[in-house]
Amino acid sequence: MKKNWFLLGGIALLVVAAVLIVNSASTNKPTAIGGSGKPAPAGTATSKSHDGHDHPPKTAGVKNVPAFLTTAPSRGSLAPTLDPERFTGATREAYRAVRQIPVTIAQLPCYCHCDEGFGHKSLYSCFEDDHAAHCAVCVNEALLALTLERDQKMSPAQIRERIVAQYANQ
Repeated sequence: MKKNWFLLGGIALLVVAAVLIVNSASTNKPTAIGGSGKPAPAGTATSKSHDGHDHPPKTAGVKNVPAFLTTAPSRGSLAPTLDPERFTGATREAYRAVRQIPVTIAQLPCYCHCDEGFGHKSLYSCFEDDHAAHCAVCVNEALLALTLERDQKMSPAQIRERIVAQYANQ
């Protein structure tokens, strides 16, 4: 009986090792915007540099910009967000903002750096679950984005530049 468990454990270890080797063998993976090392989300732009690797476009020369989509996704391609009515106060308003301007929100980085911790692809990802309900950065960025788009008629790229300028050095 012990030999069977030992044999099964050894086989499982070999399978895990093989999977890790196969996954690490790929040398030309695109990086997410912000250089977190995860694959670039659909709709992101990368370009070949002199070293032959894909690199994300720079955002106003700022390093370590969190992940965001560089091209506008279609509304239908975005996962649904949570119902704003589940929340109160500024959190509810932020979830409402994301529903009003989802394509813009998807093109913005989130400076709580959830792209690294949770694999989020943009600020939009924070509102697909209750992550944003527990994060003032997510809430404040979404509310700022709505104000800038609605009141100042800024484009997603202009809003992104403003967010990067405001949050990059905090």
